[in-house]
Amino acid sequence: MKLYEKVAHAIEERIEQSFYQAGEKLPSIRALSLTHEVSISTAQEAYRLLEDQGWVESRPKSGFYVKNRQKAPQQLPDLSRPTQTPIEVSQWEEVLNLLCASTTADIVQLSRAIPDLEAPTLKPLMRIMSDLNKHGGGSILSYEDLRGADCLRLQIARLMVDSGCRLHPDDIITTAGCQEALSASLRAVTQQDDVVAVDSPSFYGSLQAIKALGLKALEIPTHPETGISIEALELAMEQWPVKAILITPTCNNPLGYTMPVEHKQRLLVLTACYDIPIIEDDIYGDLSYTSPRPPSIKSFDTEGRVLLCSSFSKTLAPGLRIGWVAPGRYVNQVMHMKYVVTASTPTLPQHGIAEFIAQGGYERHIRKMRAKYHQSRDVMIGWVEKYFPNGTKISYPQGGFLLWVELPADIDTVELNQRTMKRGVSIAPGVLFSASGKYRNCMRLNFTDKPSEKNENAIKQVAICIQEMVSESS
Repeated sequence: MKLYEKVAHAIEERIEQSFYQAGEKLPSIRALSLTHEVSISTAQEAYRLLEDQGWVESRPKSGFYVKNRQKAPQQLPDLSRPTQTPIEVSQWEEVLNLLCASTTADIVQLSRAIPDLEAPTLKPLMRIMSDLNKHGGGSILSYEDLRGADCLRLQIARLMVDSGCRLHPDDIITTAGCQEALSASLRAVTQQDDVVAVDSPSFYGSLQAIKALGLKALEIPTHPETGISIEALELAMEQWPVKAILITPTCNNPLGYTMPVEHKQRLLVLTACYDIPIIEDDIYGDLSYTSPRPPSIKSFDTEGRVLLCSSFSKTLAPGLRIGWVAPGRYVNQVMHMKYVVTASTPTLPQHGIAEFIAQGGYERHIRKMRAKYHQSRDVMIGWVEKYFPNGTKISYPQGGFLLWVELPADIDTVELNQRTMKRGVSIAPGVLFSASGKYRNCMRLNFTDKPSEKNENAIKQVAICIQEMVSESS
C-alpha cells in the first residue's frame, strides 16, 4: 500500500467508525499532513483518493467534508439454496432472447453488463488506436503470437501485481474476451460429463460454456456478502466427483460480493486436498471500490492449480474483445484449446491497450470508473428501496456495476421483463443465472449510466409493472 493510500485508509476507518460524521468538515490538507507526518502532496493525494471512492467531497474555498453515503440495504437477498445435484444446464433460449433484445434501439438497458462507453477517460485509448491504425503498417494486420502480444502480456503482468499476483508475461495467454478464457480453461481441465462446481447464482456465460462442453453444473449455496459456502462445497465434493470449480470471488456477477481473504485461502486449501483446479473469473476485480483492490485466489496459489481469467470488456469496452488467462500448470492445454478455436487474438486492440496502460491511461480511467459506479450503486439502491414493494431484498455490491434484486416470491421476472420491454426497459431475469432455472423472482440490474431522470423513470416503470402483477395475483 502506498503512503497516500495508508493515510486515506486511516481516514476511511474513522468515517466508518463514525469518528467523522456525514456532512462534517475534515481536517485541512495542512493539518492532515502534520498529523500523519507526510508531505502536502501526499495529503492531497489521500483526499483525492477518498473523493474518487465516494467517501469525501470537496467544497470550493471551504475544504473536504464527509459525504453522505447510501447505507447497506436493510434486507439483503437470502442465502441461495440450490439443489445440490449435478445437472445439465438449461436456459439457453432465455439467454439468447436477452442477448438479442438488448440490441433493440430505444430500450433502457438495465439488463446487459456493459460498462460506460462514453467516459472521457477512454478518449486517449481511441486516439492511440487511431494512430496505430494509421501508422502501424502491415504488422497490425498480421497474426500475433499464439500467446498474445508481448507488450500487452507485460502490461497485464504489471497490472496483476495489484491483485497480489507475481506473474511473468509468459505465464499469460491473451484471448478473445473473458468468455474464451473461461471456455478454454474448462476444456483444458475437464472431459464430457464431468462435474463442475459453481457459485449460485452464477454468470450465465459460464453456465452456457459448461452446457456447450457437455459438462454438468453442481450449484453451491452462496451468501450475498461472503460468497460460496466452503462448508457446503466440501460436503458436495465428498459426495460427487467434482473435477473443477468455476467461481467469481471478487466483485461477483451477479451478487456483487467479494469473498473475504480467509475464505479465498480456505477454498484454495480445500481444492489442494482434492487436487482440483479452480477457474477464477476476475473480470470485475479491478472495479473494486476499495483501494488497493482485493487479492485474487491466484495470488495465494503456489501449485499452479488456479486458472485466472479476465478481460478488458468490463473495465474498458467489450468491443475490443481482448481477454486473457494465466493457466498455471495447465498452460499447454489452454494454449492448445486457444489454437484450435481462434489461433490468434486481434493484433490492433492488443497493442492499443498495452500503450494505453503504459501511458497511465488505464489507471486514470479505472479510478474514475470506480468512483462513478460506487456513486451510481448508492443511487440505484435508493431508487429500488423507494419504488419497489415491501419485502424487496437488495444486494450491496463491493465493486462493478451490477445489482441483484430479490422480489416477493410470487413475482415472475421472466414475465416482468416482457412487460417492462413494452415500456422501453429491459431487465435480466434471475433464471438466467441458474443451471436449473431457479431465482425466478430475482433480477439483475445494471447501474453503469450516470444517475439521471431517464434512468430513475426506468426504475419507476419496472416498479409499475411489479405493482400490476401484484394486483392481478391478489
